[in-house]
Amino acid sequence: MILEVLPTRTAGAAENMAVDFLLLQRYPRATVPRFRHYGWRGPACTFGYAQKIAFIREQIAAQFDGPCDACRRPTGGGLVDHRDDWTFSLVIPRGHPLEELRATQSYREVHGALAAALRAQGVPAVTKAIREPDAAEPGPAGVCFQRAEVHDVVHEQSGEKIAGAAQKRNKQGLLFQGSIWRPAAGDGGHKARPTNGASGVDWEKFGEDFVATLATTLGADAQPVPWPEFNEDEVSGLIEQYSSPEWMEGR
Repeated sequence: MILEVLPTRTAGAAENMAVDFLLLQRYPRATVPRFRHYGWRGPACTFGYAQKIAFIREQIAAQFDGPCDACRRPTGGGLVDHRDDWTFSLVIPRGHPLEELRATQSYREVHGALAAALRAQGVPAVTKAIREPDAAEPGPAGVCFQRAEVHDVVHEQSGEKIAGAAQKRNKQGLLFQGSIWRPAAGDGGHKARPTNGASGVDWEKFGEDFVATLATTLGADAQPVPWPEFNEDEVSGLIEQYSSPEWMEGR
């Protein structure tokens, strides 16, 4: 079994979301997972499929001083600020052992590999254990990096959230969209703060380590592959859909 590793690309929010969805929908190779790391063309954020647009507008106005390229994701989860993050997606086709796990289990497996790659960079990262019934959670629900959920990646000592993700399952398989908040892992940035004392991360080496640990988790060999040949009309049509008021404001 192999893990296909796609080239890194930078795009706007609607295009990134459209491509992630197409990687799930137009992927004929059964049991072969597909991974990509990608960037953002400018200040951007994405928000969960079921989130209310009024809440999202309030949060964007509070967090962004200028324009923000926003898009609703095909997956769930909360609002994610992509200005200082390391973003990735993973597609697991139907029939793969990881796709057959419950959502909490697949979430834990992928984040376990991510935490191991961060520890290789000297970041004391662990997956968040099940919360005690009476324990209070800091930060508002619905904003990704202000609140850690079970099996998110957190700093071992401070408990600060480092990485989160959201998932979508359909008849094609599982789409896993993940984000690492680089300041929480020790990098500087527009909202960095000295909370965990971690040293700077070599993100290129981290990417290599993450792919390797993820491949081990999946029981696969990682192999770089060319960019897939999508139908251009389908890509542009889906980008238009993800940019439309109907998609953005439909909740």
